[in-house]
Amino acid sequence: MKNAIFMAIAASLIFTGCQTTSQRLLDSDQSQLKLRSIQTKAFDTADKEKTMRSVIATLQDLEFVIDKADLAVGVVSATKLSGYMLKMSVTVSPRGEKQMIVRANAQYNITPVTDPEPYQEFFAALSKSMFLTAQNID
Repeated sequence: MKNAIFMAIAASLIFTGCQTTSQRLLDSDQSQLKLRSIQTKAFDTADKEKTMRSVIATLQDLEFVIDKADLAVGVVSATKLSGYMLKMSVTVSPRGEKQMIVRANAQYNITPVTDPEPYQEFFAALSKSMFLTAQNID
């Protein structure tokens, strides 16, 4: 009798643990989707080179030092040292024939940045830069 009760309790714990683990995985996927939406913005332009130049200028305006930029791949990485180390990688890729997708990924020391504010600041500055570039204003 004691063995049957013990087995019933053990089985319920196992099944409860599995449900919790799968729920955590689903929660993780949802948080990743939310983070990706914060990190990504579409721009109405087909010019990858101008978009990359605007990304570089924006990062420099925000006091980042450009570590590496590759136009062919569409990646810019930069570091900001201001009492802390903030690294940002930005990718630029076409979406269709009339848009560029820009995705920024920031790390504070070795921890991914999940707060929307730094991304909003970056994209607000980038939007201004893209507008000025489109109007041929330097």
